[in-house]
Amino acid sequence: MAVRGPRRFCTPVRTPPDPHKLIFGTNNVYLLPHVAQLAYSAEDLQPVAALALDEFLIWVKADAPWQTSMELIEAAKAEPGAIVFGGSQSKDTDETLVALIEQTTGADFKYVPFNGGGEVGVQLAGGHIAANVNNPNENIGQWQAGAIRPLCVFSPERMAESEPVSGDMGWHDIPTCAEQGLEIERYQMPRTVWLPAGTDPEVVAFYQDALTRVAETEEWKDYLAKTSQTAAVLTGDELTAFIEENEAATVTVFEAEGWVTAAAQ
Repeated sequence: MAVRGPRRFCTPVRTPPDPHKLIFGTNNVYLLPHVAQLAYSAEDLQPVAALALDEFLIWVKADAPWQTSMELIEAAKAEPGAIVFGGSQSKDTDETLVALIEQTTGADFKYVPFNGGGEVGVQLAGGHIAANVNNPNENIGQWQAGAIRPLCVFSPERMAESEPVSGDMGWHDIPTCAEQGLEIERYQMPRTVWLPAGTDPEVVAFYQDALTRVAETEEWKDYLAKTSQTAAVLTGDELTAFIEENEAATVTVFEAEGWVTAAAQ
């Protein structure tokens, strides 16, 4: 089972472009420079492709009183700071999503960071936190065991059809958060591939073609099914537009929370 741990991002920036060095990352590639002092900026890199999207869900204990995301949010409004959301790292995707929920709804949660998604899943199953926003694969074991349950997924449409995961419920049976009245249509993390800025366009095109063909293989489709990720092959203008929209929306959350570093302002 793949789970998120502490995220480290290394890149051969400010060196001559090397067509034999691909950089694999997430949206942290272009988001981290806004909240941390790093030795690179997004301008040092050339986006090549995105191959999949990680979904985020609201999870609670199986015996929690809330049946929908809005019931959880109303409870957080009634008792500001009393309901604990756990997440992986600080000022990362999990805390950003919790902050976005708060900014969108007026709810007030207490966010507690842990070292990685696996640890967050254990904390929820043990009742040490009230909720988390783990990716599907990070909580699947606890869901199968009946210790926790999902409330909703932050996607514009329900996840793909699957075999039952817990009881008679599969991934497609989980409603979207928008269906429940939570006005956040999309919060997904792209799995991205990069080259150093200035790489020959023919090299970029070569890798785009190669990665697109990889995404068409049965092996890749099986991998996505096993990890409960959403297929999404983005290249060229489509990828650029996705990055620009995702970055702008996320930086708005950072600014509201006061996380943006002086260097990024």
